[in-house]
Amino acid sequence: MIEHQQKENGNDGRITEDVIYDALRECYDPEIPVDIVNLGLVYGVTIVDDWVGVKMTLTTPGCGAADWIADNVKKRVLQVPGVQEADVRLVWQPAWNPTMMSDDARKKLMITK
Repeated sequence: MIEHQQKENGNDGRITEDVIYDALRECYDPEIPVDIVNLGLVYGVTIVDDWVGVKMTLTTPGCGAADWIADNVKKRVLQVPGVQEADVRLVWQPAWNPTMMSDDARKKLMITK
């Protein structure tokens, strides 16, 4: 059953960056209606066997939702089939800025370049 669900979702059971990034596109900053990937908050994903590490930032170091966002990211990654452990590392360098957003995110938030 799980194998069948994985194939329907485009996941053949392997943990890949694409599968993790797809999962991360379901995570949001509660104050911004754009996912964290399109906001440019995810700086990298590391996969070692069944462990996944996510290196990311927030729009500001003083973000009051930092713990909530990091916890949400970890929970979502742990829902990916095959992932047994996940860690989220918040980093502040390079500092996030609006130019890191995707074109679609800038359009949605009505931000010009």
